[in-house]
Amino acid sequence: MRRSLPLALALASALIAQTPATPQPKDARIFQTGSPWTPRININADMVLVYGINNNVGDRIRSWREHGYRTAVMTGVAWGEYGPYLRGDFDGKEHWDETQQEKSGKLILHSGREVPYVAPSIAYGKYLAKGVEAALDAGAEAIYLEEPEFWARAGWSESFKREWQDFYHEPWQAPDSSPDAQYRASKLKYFLYRRALAQVFQSVQEYGKTHHRTIPCYVATHSLLNYAQWEIVSPESSLLDVGADGYIAQVWTGTSRTPNSFNGDTRERTFETAFLEYGALQNIARSSGKPIWYLNDPIEDNPNHSWTDYRTNWESTLTASLLQPVVYRYELLPWPERIFGPRGKHLLTDTSTEKVPIPQTYATELQTVFHALGEMKQPASSVHWEAAGTESIGVLASDTLMFQRAQPEPSDEGLGQFYGLAMPLLMRGMPVEPVQIESAYKNDAATGSLNRYKILLLTYDGQKPPSPAFHAALAAWVKAGGALVVVDDDSDPYNHAKDWWNSNGNHYATPREDLFAKLGLAAEATGMNHIGKGFVIYDHQSPSKLSHSSDDGELVNQLVQTAADAIHLELKDSRALVLRRGPYVVAAGLEDKNNTTQATVRGDLINLFDANLAESHSIDVHTGERYFLLDVNAIHDKAPRVIAASGNVTNEHFAARKLTFSVDGIDQTDGVVRILSAKAPRSVSLDGKPLAAGQYQQSGRTVLVHFPLTAAAQKLEVEF
Repeated sequence: MRRSLPLALALASALIAQTPATPQPKDARIFQTGSPWTPRININADMVLVYGINNNVGDRIRSWREHGYRTAVMTGVAWGEYGPYLRGDFDGKEHWDETQQEKSGKLILHSGREVPYVAPSIAYGKYLAKGVEAALDAGAEAIYLEEPEFWARAGWSESFKREWQDFYHEPWQAPDSSPDAQYRASKLKYFLYRRALAQVFQSVQEYGKTHHRTIPCYVATHSLLNYAQWEIVSPESSLLDVGADGYIAQVWTGTSRTPNSFNGDTRERTFETAFLEYGALQNIARSSGKPIWYLNDPIEDNPNHSWTDYRTNWESTLTASLLQPVVYRYELLPWPERIFGPRGKHLLTDTSTEKVPIPQTYATELQTVFHALGEMKQPASSVHWEAAGTESIGVLASDTLMFQRAQPEPSDEGLGQFYGLAMPLLMRGMPVEPVQIESAYKNDAATGSLNRYKILLLTYDGQKPPSPAFHAALAAWVKAGGALVVVDDDSDPYNHAKDWWNSNGNHYATPREDLFAKLGLAAEATGMNHIGKGFVIYDHQSPSKLSHSSDDGELVNQLVQTAADAIHLELKDSRALVLRRGPYVVAAGLEDKNNTTQATVRGDLINLFDANLAESHSIDVHTGERYFLLDVNAIHDKAPRVIAASGNVTNEHFAARKLTFSVDGIDQTDGVVRILSAKAPRSVSLDGKPLAAGQYQQSGRTVLVHFPLTAAAQKLEVEF
């Protein structure tokens, strides 16, 4: 944890009477910024990711270190301030032809001509590796590479044509000339960013050996679902294969508010979409055992929304991330300077006319949550669903979802082939999970990452199996007792793209036919089929079309019920998702036309989404409501201690009826703490000055204290 006081005082804090039951990771909370430290971006985190590998990276690293932060470096992979490379300063050759290019000749730019999206060559990989080496020289402890992205509509640059010739050993084909050409272009894009990342990872490993350092490398990436819907190709599940040590799951309001269809209604579903996005990346991390951080963003890249809109959507994405019980590391926010800095001004509400800085209540709420996110690693025995439908159900998804997104015949714009299968189940309160196809056949194919699931749903509408090894793994899972639901009308034109199921001795019209052959089924075997100890239920329909049907997902629900009955699994619904994580409770109400009470949470509850840390003994969860709560009843300490705070708490100590601690945070914001104590304090002082009686009060088992927060640590003393 970051320490803002001198080392001697920090060491003294080891004498504190109470500590969290489970040690938290030293890098549990991170954030990224392109700025040096300032009092207004003094974030309560364990590590800062200093953004960019330009000439002043050393000065920015030093700035944060001087204020007690551990430092890593993050930089873009597909784009960045890489003018020296494009102009030829790096190797004496201009590289403008490596800009991703549309059919019309238009260059795809991120922000201005000198910040384009790059079609990465070997020279570009060397350039990135050299820049990262300079960041390591400046003291970076780890490297985070952000967003390896190749747009589906790209593929016409001269560099890409050369790469096509080298990769396929034949002349370039226009990606929009056929589904096969588009599919192959996407495969090449996928390969090029794997290669670039592998170059950087290898360079960092060699640097570490030379300097006797262990330097982890991570990749910050959007979810597979978002990249597919936004029509971007990225290595996604294969990043670990080329040397990444883990991920940041870049899921936030901007990705999750992308509309999708359910029950014939196409609109934003920020919470539900975020839940599935986070789940997709959790699935990869869990199957690999590698660490993953979940990103949340208190605003988003689009500046044309109000603070009210940002806050509502941030609470939705945060709640969705907390409902993934395996993950306990978080990127608190990107770009704090655009939230708390001078340019962080937005409309207060959707009907306002004047842009204002962040409201004090939102700033306090954010900092309270930042503090709580440092304690999300809880004993497994204390983590359980209090309200949820049936678990152990997954929807299979492959990186190839990204390969069919552009002309000449792009797959469903709203990614209905996935959401058409997943949304009906999630809306019934079942914590359905996206299951990465590529993870299923790595390591032990028969007993790999599929084992935790009892029912799996699959379609090849909009995606294809990248390897026949997946069918072997899936068939083994079915024969061992799994229930597979296949929904596919075989009409996808990409079934005819040249790949393993129709070449090198295979002659299947669709990859589904190969799967059914592995299962010993006829290609047209619709309905229920008993295979070994398991079952296959096949329905000849398009899930993309089902997502636009106004029947509440009835067909999918019926198919899953049939599968559950076959394996004697009881299906249960829930109108809310409520998860307990130690003393913390996370709750979300789902869509409901009647807006009835969907769940009731009981306890001695502190609302962490409230700037005053409001207390209550029960909360009714309604449609669309999100809650992040602390249940004091689950805290069994007897001596007073801080249990919630809108800042960085250090040097906490209780003795002789006096609790003392230091707290710092974002300058010029409202500070608030709740202290465990059934006894009212006799006095409270801040840096030796008494607080007014109205600034603190005792109720139930806690004391609430209000005070002005500063970036410099202040000492609070509470006498009982």
